[in-house]
Amino acid sequence: MPLDSLELARRLARFLSAKKAEDLVILDVRGRASYTDFILIASARSARHVQGLAEFLEAEAAREGLHPLGVEGLPQGHWVVLDYEDAVVHIFYEPVRRVYDLEGLWADAPRIELPEEEDGGG
Repeated sequence: MPLDSLELARRLARFLSAKKAEDLVILDVRGRASYTDFILIASARSARHVQGLAEFLEAEAAREGLHPLGVEGLPQGHWVVLDYEDAVVHIFYEPVRRVYDLEGLWADAPRIELPEEEDGGG
């Protein structure tokens, strides 16, 4: 049975949390964005950590039959975007996240609460 978009977002968040993503946020953009239902935003301590998070997420999701439509930014490691259609994941090197301020752009979007063990340590 396919995952609904909220469960997909939660599952992706669990993978990121398992690899120590920081300041993990899930934004509910249903009815606000035409291209996805949920936006996940996470930070990493270095470019290599960004790359490691993205690679881990892609590998773990693939084990469950979840494959992104596209991945951008992996070689540079400053901002990686993984598009899972119903959930788009943004993994930022922390200083880059502050510059682009996606949370500010989507300030009107509700945040999905994560259980304590999934909060990304932030």
